[in-house]
Amino acid sequence: MSKIKVGIVGSAGYTGGELLRVLIYHPVVDIIFVNSISNAGNKVYDVHADLFGDTELSFTSDFHADIDVLFMCVGHGDARKFLEKNPVSDTVKIIDLSQDFRLTSNHTFQDRNFIYGLPELNRKAISTADNVANPGCFATNIQLSLLPLASEGQLTDQIHVNATTGSTGAGQKPGATTHFSWRSNNLSVYKSFEHQHLQEISESLNQLQQGFLPVDQRSLLERAADRINFIPQRGAFARGIFSSIYIKSNLSIGEAHQLYADYYEKHPFTWVSKTSVDLKQVVNTNKSIISLEKHGDNLLILNATDNLLKGASGQAVQNMNLMFGLDEREGLNLKSSGF
Repeated sequence: MSKIKVGIVGSAGYTGGELLRVLIYHPVVDIIFVNSISNAGNKVYDVHADLFGDTELSFTSDFHADIDVLFMCVGHGDARKFLEKNPVSDTVKIIDLSQDFRLTSNHTFQDRNFIYGLPELNRKAISTADNVANPGCFATNIQLSLLPLASEGQLTDQIHVNATTGSTGAGQKPGATTHFSWRSNNLSVYKSFEHQHLQEISESLNQLQQGFLPVDQRSLLERAADRINFIPQRGAFARGIFSSIYIKSNLSIGEAHQLYADYYEKHPFTWVSKTSVDLKQVVNTNKSIISLEKHGDNLLILNATDNLLKGASGQAVQNMNLMFGLDEREGLNLKSSGF
């Protein structure tokens, strides 16, 4: 097939850098422009030093309309602003990595309708979509941990989630809780019971298990927090998310393994392991690896996911592959070093 012409907006951040790392070597992609107003004129490797020797692309402040797909790696709230200021032809597909269009109430913008881009939930819809809202990193990890249970109506009790993310999850802009001297040898909790990703998680679970989300006049976040007790943590490492989730369940460990294996049988990036998972198994890959344990009537679900790849840019490329009729694994054969 002819090459897919790609434009990237907001390409100087961590997700933009990861997207470039994948797309530069994607066999059917031609990168037309890499937009960054603050870095216009600079070589891509001036910002993303790991790409030195891989590309001679330069950042530009321009927006070129002659593309097939636009990736938006901008901050939350900025994707909507960009589309308001820069009309994009309806022949151009959009994959947005911000949170602007993830929730059902925000799926429609101007004349565009966004599909929630979690392939393990919406693969068929993504395959025919013109616009995709890429999921959040925590949301991806936690949803993949729970979708099989929701598919069989098994989420009938409180869900308890403890998940730790690397410092890249906070973005490239330095902050008081991201610089090395604070983050190193440290661990802290933030946004307990009220992390914004609870909203998209609960909508996805409700899609598979009708009635999971309470119906009343409270905000979506408040209703989601009724069902999911989520404690996010900042870890002293750069990339990855490791979650431990438990829920009351009458499934035996054998039944739980079979349920998860059956659900993910045809999904190439989500794996169910019979041995405990480690974060280093997935770093620098598009994999999410799940392991299960049964302790009394508690089902423990452990999940390791790379926040920048399967939790962001790798999943965005996976969605692009589906949207253009490619094998969803194309260009994503990324391997962890194991060290």
